[in-house]
Amino acid sequence: MTDASAPAVPQRTRWQKIAARLDAYERLIRLDKPIGTLLLLWPTLTALWIAAAGSPSWIVVGIFILGTLLMRSAGCAVNDYADRDFDAHVERTANRPLARREILPWEALAVGAVLALCAFLLTLRFNAFTIALSIPALAIAVAYPFFKRFFALPQAFLGIAFSFGIPMAFAAVRGFVPATGWWLFAANFFWVMAYDTEYAMVDREDDRNLGLRTSAIAFGRFDVLAVMLFYSVYLALLTWIGRSSGLGPLFYAGGLTATLLALWHFALIRKRERAGCFRAFLGNHWIGLAIFAGTVADFAVRMHRWPYWPS
Repeated sequence: MTDASAPAVPQRTRWQKIAARLDAYERLIRLDKPIGTLLLLWPTLTALWIAAAGSPSWIVVGIFILGTLLMRSAGCAVNDYADRDFDAHVERTANRPLARREILPWEALAVGAVLALCAFLLTLRFNAFTIALSIPALAIAVAYPFFKRFFALPQAFLGIAFSFGIPMAFAAVRGFVPATGWWLFAANFFWVMAYDTEYAMVDREDDRNLGLRTSAIAFGRFDVLAVMLFYSVYLALLTWIGRSSGLGPLFYAGGLTATLLALWHFALIRKRERAGCFRAFLGNHWIGLAIFAGTVADFAVRMHRWPYWPS
């Protein structure tokens, strides 16, 4: 028997249901959390500036910005589909739409497919080599979430996926990828290893309980050392790239700023506390921005031919 005096539960209107579904899709593709897009975007834009000697087409810049957003969003949808049976058991991911059953698994796949298709259509503006590079980039992005099941260092696979914008930028501007582009790719790989290991340190205990594999688990008590070594290789390679490419003081100023930020991250992660590790991960946005800003500023000064500036 029901209690007649109990207040009736208000039924959601059709528009409220649509709004709730759209909100779930927004959270599925992380539009509310742009950090992943920024971590992809800064090295890609840095590569564009170097490839174009400081004067990329703004149309090309706009296409790469939109393409980066679309691919990151598609990757998030596929990632949540792959992790739908795990996320509910991880403190940080328990409120994701699939984990809360706000949307169905097929919806996540459909959203990811549509976004990936849109990103691919953007590449049709470029040459055949750029289009060809987009295919393995998509394949790697789709495969990454499943590597946590069996590969001890899935962050290494992510390092490849998150660095593919660099050769694509060179290919779009020059029609080929010079050695500088591949060295930037390698440098970015080590940066991704650094910040995604910090990210994995946040979820280490949950991942271990679920039987998942991450670099934080693989490195064990040497995790902090590994992160700082990755940062060191990343910054050393960038310095060498700047030197071999003839970049000037402002590029190195960006590199110095990034180095100081990396040292700050050491202070954040050395106690291996979740909050500190997550804060360090989020702070990598500023490292990428520092390198990009230094690159743009250096080319801008060079193009204006300021006196006494290295050529």
